[in-house]
Order: sequence, then C-alpha cells, then structure tokens
Amino acid sequence: MTKASAALTQIPPSTVAALEQLGADLAVARLRRKESLNTWAKRIGISVPTLLRLEAGEPSVSLGVLATALWLIGRDSTLATLATPKEDRGALELDVRQAEALGKARVRATAEAKMKKAAMRQSRQADAARDGEPNTTKTAHGKQRA
Repeated sequence: MTKASAALTQIPPSTVAALEQLGADLAVARLRRKESLNTWAKRIGISVPTLLRLEAGEPSVSLGVLATALWLIGRDSTLATLATPKEDRGALELDVRQAEALGKARVRATAEAKMKKAAMRQSRQADAARDGEPNTTKTAHGKQRA
C-alpha cells in the first residue's frame, strides 16, 4: 500500500462527508453555468473521469484540481484562509495553556525570589544581633537605619 492510499484510508468520516458536499456543490456550480462535463474538464485541464471523481468528493483528486475548480467559480481566494493561524483553535488553545503555564512559573519564581530575599535579610539581622550590633537595615539610598 502506498503512502497516499494509506493516508486516504485514515480520513475522518466528517471530512469525507465535507469533501462529498464540496464535490456536489462544484457539480451544482457547473450545472448552473450550463457547462457540460467535457467543457468543464477541459477548462480545468483534466479528464472527464477525474472531473466525475472531483464532483463525487473523492479525496484522491489532487489539491491542484480542486483549486482550479474553485478558481473557475471565483472561490479560490478562500483557500488562503482555510488554515490561517489565527483561526487554528487547537493551536490557540495550546498557546493559551503555554501562556498560563509561563505565567504560573513566573509567579512562582517571583515568590521564591522574594522569600529568598526575606530569608537573607533575616539571616543578616540574626548575624548582626548575635555580634551585638544594633538592628539596622539599609535603605534604598544605602543609608543605615535602626
């Protein structure tokens, strides 16, 4: 079994149904334009049997054939937005989860840094008290206060 045929056996049923609907819609578009199978196939650059497969929604018809058929009915511009990243819900959800995880990690790191700073301050104060020095701390300007 070739790679292509293996991939075609794994298409989800909902996707197969969507392809079949797309093929049927393309057939309706051809008929509304009063184009014969032979004329339409020539305009796309394919054989009539391939056009019939396209209109049946067979997934083995090439993307180029589909794109050309969409061009004939003035709908090829929609191809550019089919997989746009801003509409990719799965990736957007992943981005949100990653951002939330990053935010939690940053909050945790900030809390740990504050606790470490407080522990160091307490350690200095304990050392100063043990050495008999007055309990002093430095201000932001480097001055000592009691």
